[in-house]
Amino acid sequence: MITRDPRAFLDFARGLAPDFGPACARAAFLVAPDGFALAEQSASDNAYMDLSVAVDPARASAQHRALQAALARDLPVLCFPGDPAAPDGLFPNNAFATAPGRLLVGRMRHPVRQREAERPDIRGFFTDLLGYEQADLRQQPGVCELTGSVVIDRARGLAYAGLGERCDEAGARALHAALGLRGTLLFDLAAGEYHANVVMSVLAGRALVIAPSGFAEPAVVQVLAALYAPHVLLLSPDQKAAFAGNCIALRDDRVRMSLAGAAALTADQKAVLAAAGFELAPVPLDEIEKAGGSLRCCVAEIY
Repeated sequence: MITRDPRAFLDFARGLAPDFGPACARAAFLVAPDGFALAEQSASDNAYMDLSVAVDPARASAQHRALQAALARDLPVLCFPGDPAAPDGLFPNNAFATAPGRLLVGRMRHPVRQREAERPDIRGFFTDLLGYEQADLRQQPGVCELTGSVVIDRARGLAYAGLGERCDEAGARALHAALGLRGTLLFDLAAGEYHANVVMSVLAGRALVIAPSGFAEPAVVQVLAALYAPHVLLLSPDQKAAFAGNCIALRDDRVRMSLAGAAALTADQKAVLAAAGFELAPVPLDEIEKAGGSLRCCVAEIY
């Protein structure tokens, strides 16, 4: 099923067992913020970026190394070198995604990001070393920045595609087919939002973090909350701006979020995560967040 009808999607999704595949990745990779800078093209449709802010490349690199060390306590993590000519490359989950035995290469909107998908080292790691099949969505119609634009519930085989400048319906359909998903819900992001993974996250297939202000239609939020109830954490606009929605569960009992995002949560919201069986494990990323993304954006999952 691929639909824009939230209620029809809910009826379909409620009948699915969480047996599509592992809820969490078996490994992950990062790309170092070498030559860390703010990309002007990306700032044109990323309201979380401010080009007037000074950045500290050394501090960004130190925070990124600390992030890798923290994530390595959850699962195996490797890090590819960065490319100063591709300053947004430290957010590899937009250009690359995986399913068991398959590497997806995304079709990026901005030329400054399109060069990331050309990297022979990342593609060769999967195709030549791991023997993964490659699904190059750049050969398909539409734009889709993979798990930036589309949030995936791996346990149920469901996807939530936030349509906007960086993902259109054709691109979402191409991702749905490449991953062999059971269902995809198409919805419009609110004006000014660039990626679905900033306004929501599905944690290990059993909990939902969601910012209603990031959606054009309240009915979509209501349906998603109903599907994952009672483990639903509703974010305020300020909490969304602190990147609390840009979180990830790389194991079934721990949520990774930036320190700013975690600090923005209330005690009641933290209790929702605890009731769902998650420990909240924040990592300082304020320097990296100046580039308009946060912890989840830095992590490309390996299934």
